[in-house]
Amino acid sequence: MPVNRPLSHPENGADKKTMELTVDKFTFRFPIDLFYSDAGVWVRFEGSRARIGLSDFTQQRNGDVAFAESKEPGTQVKRGDEAAVVETIKVNLSLPSPVDGRVVETNGELLNSPELVNQDPYGRGWLAVLEVEDAGAARSALLTAAEFMARAKAQAEAEVLR
Repeated sequence: MPVNRPLSHPENGADKKTMELTVDKFTFRFPIDLFYSDAGVWVRFEGSRARIGLSDFTQQRNGDVAFAESKEPGTQVKRGDEAAVVETIKVNLSLPSPVDGRVVETNGELLNSPELVNQDPYGRGWLAVLEVEDAGAARSALLTAAEFMARAKAQAEAEVLR
């Protein structure tokens, strides 16, 4: 039976809230200050920039990350274009950019420690930072934590029934 409850978000301090969903033996976290794409990429807007990463739900569904690489800084991406590639023990994921923009930074820590995507998906496991063309339009095209959690819940429950 799924359980939904807010709790303190330990990576960002007690003032940040996270929604939590438990399905079967799995617990998924959804920080409410982030936005999410249908593909399970989270977005943290930082002024005119957007930091992106793989959501806790998506990384748990796909297994231990063995390799993660983002597009090079300077690369222009449109929403839906490949922004990063993540290889896990189960699958190879081509992650679509959740926003229109230009890659300005990638997470160099992932070259030697790709497991950070699993260990700390909303903190040290981020993938890239993009300079966003239109932050307002980008936000409106994304899901809130509650909307993404509802989709994740439906997917997780369907997988448990298989």
